[in-house]
Formats: sequence, structure tokens, C-alpha cells
Amino acid sequence: MLALEMFRSLPRHVAGRAVGGRVPGLLSGFAAPLRLVTREAPRVDRPGWARLRTRVSGICGSDLGALSGRTSLYFSAVSSLPFVPGHEIVAELLDDCEDLPAGTRVVLDPVLACATRGVEPCEACRVGATNRCSRITVGHLAPGLQTGFCRDTGGGWGQQLAAHRSQLHPVAEGLDDHQALLLEPLACAVHTALRAGVSSGDRVLVSGAGAVGLFATLALRELTPAGHVTVVAKHPHQRELALALGATDVVAPREVLRRVRRTTGAFQVSPQLHAPYLLGGVDVAIDAVGSRGSLETALQSTRAGGRVVLSGMPAAADLSAAWFRELELVGTYASAAREPLHGAEGGARAGRAAFDLAADLAAHDAVARIAGSVATYPLHRWREALDHAHAAGRLGTVKVAFDPRRTD
Repeated sequence: MLALEMFRSLPRHVAGRAVGGRVPGLLSGFAAPLRLVTREAPRVDRPGWARLRTRVSGICGSDLGALSGRTSLYFSAVSSLPFVPGHEIVAELLDDCEDLPAGTRVVLDPVLACATRGVEPCEACRVGATNRCSRITVGHLAPGLQTGFCRDTGGGWGQQLAAHRSQLHPVAEGLDDHQALLLEPLACAVHTALRAGVSSGDRVLVSGAGAVGLFATLALRELTPAGHVTVVAKHPHQRELALALGATDVVAPREVLRRVRRTTGAFQVSPQLHAPYLLGGVDVAIDAVGSRGSLETALQSTRAGGRVVLSGMPAAADLSAAWFRELELVGTYASAAREPLHGAEGGARAGRAAFDLAADLAAHDAVARIAGSVATYPLHRWREALDHAHAAGRLGTVKVAFDPRRTD
């Protein structure tokens, strides 16, 4: 089969880390530890596993981070090179898989938790917190926190992959492939919104208006009792989508402190040789980018005792505010098989899978608009695809993806 394969290359990792942020084109050129190969299709000969044919697979910010060398080496222990990237996947079954017949169109929950590895459930998996699985390096699979980071399973940037029944969610007939492609990032947004612990009327800042920030905005509005939601966006199309998805207002990065100060009655202070920050501010801030600037914006805009949620894979930042203002830092990774919804907001939905809640959100008109603008590329045009993904915000695109079936 044809696939894009990420391989170990320390020189390219160093080159990408050193200059990738300034010259993104290098990350689709010589500095990218990625190659187009013909390799044997992955197959896991264990009960509950099946082969799948990829229909479409998204390019996520974490994929770009891995290629650019921005991803921390912390994750090298929970991945296994060489691997085929791609964890946002719409595929069709090539084999019967328990109750799902061959030909069924599915999306994947990419986390490779205990069930996929054939081991007894860990404490987290037993309660449905599969994204916190503590056994992602053991069992009959090579280490890998997710499909797309494990050498044994393949990933969506290849024509075929292997997946376990516990990962598979059948796609409703009413959703086309591009709408279905958004279910995985929507499920992550569901988890982010619920992990944020928003109380009734809380003022929330979402720092970033790419796919992560936009879908988090929708999930905050639909699944939590958030009050005023401010979204930080760089580009006009992001502003329009953020408002359509439930933002109260949208601000440019340079305006954040001034606008938050006005809406919350906070005081702004300006230290010597340091960026200004607020005394007071929002109750909850979500960093939906993972850059140093985005995280520091969240930290500088949150009131004492407030909460900062790390939704984007975080970069190094000045954590003085977290100490001085006694901020809660909350991580949010992937999504869970059982999302706890408490109080009046929970009701009959309490304990539902994030993917089920994401399917509800996928019916939103603005999500359909985003699906309609998905840009797809064949595998052999991977350099163009990565260039597009790096410049997606500026080019007016929310999601870029591969369609391995295409040959044009």
C-alpha cells in the first residue's frame, strides 16, 4: 500500500525545531522527517481487530508539531517509529468486526487503550477515562498513545490501517465524509469544554480560533452554562465562524487585555521588560493553540484563583502568573469513552461517550460550513498539503486532509 511514513531523524528534528517556526516551508521540504513509501498493509491478528481502507484523514496541529520538532521528547516514550501519521480518520471496514459488517463506514477514537492492547483494564479505563490509560506501552502492540503514532496499527495517512472494535464509531448515513472527519476534533472539544469545569455565568476566554478553538467554543455554548465567551482570532473568517458557533465577542490578539479589562473590570499592570497582565480577568481561559504566546495570553487574562485549560499541545511559557495568582492549570487530552456531565447540564446525557456528544454537535449549521470547506490532497502531493495546513488560518481554511484514494 501507499503511505506517508514518519521516521527517526535527529538532524531533521533539530532543523525543524530551529527554523520551522520562521520558515514553515522547510517542514514540507528537506527538514520534514516524512517520506512517501510503499509498505505492507498493517494487520493485527487478534480478536476484535479488523483492516480498514482510509477514505479521508485530517492534518492536526499535533501532526504538524511532530513534523516540526516542536513536540516535546516527553512523547518519544509513548510512540514507536517509523509510523504512519493520521489520527483523524474516516474509513470503511474491509473485514467484519464483531457486530460491524465489512463495508461499514466508521470514524476512529484513536486512543490505543487497554482494550486494544489485550490487557486487563487499568483503573482509568474501568471508569471510561480511556484517554488516561496507563498501559499505552504494553500488550501486543508497540508503544503508541494513539493510532497515527504506533508502528503496528498504521494511520490515516496511508491507504489502509488496522483498528480495534473499541475504537470504531459507525458514521450516520446523513453525514458525508468531510462532516464525519470533524467528529474526532469535535469529540476532543467536548472533552475540553467539560474538563474546563465552567460554572453558571462564568466568563471564558478561548485563545485561538483554529479547529480546536472553534469547536471548543461550540461545545462551551452547547454543553456548559458559560456566560460571556470571548474568542481570540487572527483572521476574518475565524471571526465569522466563532460568532456563528456561539462566541459573545471576538477580539484580535493585540486587543485581548484591553477588551477583557473592559468586560471584567480588571486592572492592567505593565511590568518592566515584560508583557502587561491583568489583576482580575476571566474565570476560565482555554489555550487552543499551544504556542507560547497563546498560553501566556491565557495566563495573563485570568483572574486570581481562575482556571487555565491546556487544550493545544503546550509550549514553554512563563508560569509566574500560575504561581502568583494561584491559577489552576488543567490539561485536556483527546476524549473519553465516558464523559461525566454533572448537574442540570448533565441529565440524560451524563456518562455519554464524547463521540456521541460530538455527533450531536455535528448537526450545527456552522459545522456544516466548515465541513464544506475541507481541503483534500492525494498522498503524493503531501508537500502541498502540509504547506496548506501550516498556512490554513491565513488561507481561510479550517481543516486540511488527505484522501489516499485520489491519484490526481
